[in-house]
Amino acid sequence: MTKILKIRRPDDWHLHFRDGDMMRDVVPYTARQFARAIVMPNLTPPITTVEAGRAYRERIRAAVPSGLAFEPLMTCYLTDNLDPEEVRRGFAEGVFTACKLYPAGATTNSDSGVTDVANIRGVLEVMADIGMVLCVHGEVTHSDIDIFDREAVFIEQVLRPLLADLPTLKVVFEHITTEEAVAFVQASGPNVAATITPQHLHINRNAMLVGGMRPHNYCLPVAKREKHRLALRKAATSGNPKFFLGTDSAPHARHAKESACGCAGIFNAPFALESYLAVFDEEGALDHFEGFASLHGPAFYGLTVNAETVTLEKRDCVVPEMLSAAGEEIVPFHAGQTLGWTYAG
Repeated sequence: MTKILKIRRPDDWHLHFRDGDMMRDVVPYTARQFARAIVMPNLTPPITTVEAGRAYRERIRAAVPSGLAFEPLMTCYLTDNLDPEEVRRGFAEGVFTACKLYPAGATTNSDSGVTDVANIRGVLEVMADIGMVLCVHGEVTHSDIDIFDREAVFIEQVLRPLLADLPTLKVVFEHITTEEAVAFVQASGPNVAATITPQHLHINRNAMLVGGMRPHNYCLPVAKREKHRLALRKAATSGNPKFFLGTDSAPHARHAKESACGCAGIFNAPFALESYLAVFDEEGALDHFEGFASLHGPAFYGLTVNAETVTLEKRDCVVPEMLSAAGEEIVPFHAGQTLGWTYAG
């Protein structure tokens, strides 16, 4: 039985740091394990200019603990009226690695998002021309569509027509949650890939709703039926280079989660690798973990693989019930549970 696993240092291809005191306190959790991360731009106000992206990157870099090498990869928040030349300039100057499509109202701080992809046609044409990745939150937001169906409807109403119209556009379908999304990515060309979170590999919708409302298992997109969780586990552990690691770690204070209108988001950064590796171990796919965590993402983004390595050991890792950030209590994913692998550096 494998007791020690050494892999190239991984990257996180979807992450929320927030800003201010919260950002300063959560960045070290990611920098401890990952060399790079695609950082989401849904701040208030959102990151829509090169200058704002550059300034936010410097704030993140300043929060990285001494002795750790970590590079944030910035994204530009797409709006209905964003200038395509701002995107081109940000990519050329090495500030923006990707752009993020939030359908307006889809998730936290997405009110400034895109109301119709036709409104960003000029931006998308530029991105296709320069080879820039479009990161997609893939849900429709129509009130008449059931929240559990919004990802599948998005594929048919938005994503499939978009890629038929712009077949060279590079797309990362982020935090996929359904077997329909898995099938769509598998059937698409090499310009389409997907990230998968640890929570969607571990939990189905029962984890939110059985035995009472469980707000710390609430995220967007929400966890779906068990058949979808199993499809995601099969895809993640398959060795298919179209699927790679993206935690969607999203810290919220405990009181903001346990409120009358609780925030969506799961804070999984502190034990991300341990959480993912538990799944790969259960599925008998340890030999595919390095690809998912460390190789597939850089290949899709056209970046070099990290030269450094990290080591994980097969021994118990006890996740605390509570952590602290920005003077607030935060409940981490797997709070109070014991995972079977420990990050050893």
